[in-house]
Amino acid sequence: MNEFTTIDLELLVNIDGIEEPTVAAYFARLNRGEFMATAELFADLGQLAPPFEKPIVGRGAISTYLETEAQGMIFCPESGALLLRDNDLAQYHIQGKVKTSYFTINVSWLIQLNLDKEILLVEVKLLAALEELLKFSK
Repeated sequence: MNEFTTIDLELLVNIDGIEEPTVAAYFARLNRGEFMATAELFADLGQLAPPFEKPIVGRGAISTYLETEAQGMIFCPESGALLLRDNDLAQYHIQGKVKTSYFTINVSWLIQLNLDKEILLVEVKLLAALEELLKFSK
């Protein structure tokens, strides 16, 4: 009988400078379209702060938001750094790209984790000039 080795896809997300498994799991689950599983990485009152919108609070609301807004997107984190680690939280800054069927845009993510490695906050910022953003509105 052959034995098959299962590959944990969460381990395949390689972000230069980041070794935190929760951060890797966040991007891996997003890219697999597992939005409920992505939301489960958040604390009960965790927040997703997308560009130009009010923060989305709570796992259920985050899952619903991602199901609506993140379908078909590919999240490509490239590099990052641990900005802060203290007794209560760790804060990471990651840069990369988000690809859609219409465009690719540079993005940064600020991710805060509590002591239990639950996501407290994901803040997403677009790294584009105003002229670039205006092209998308046409």
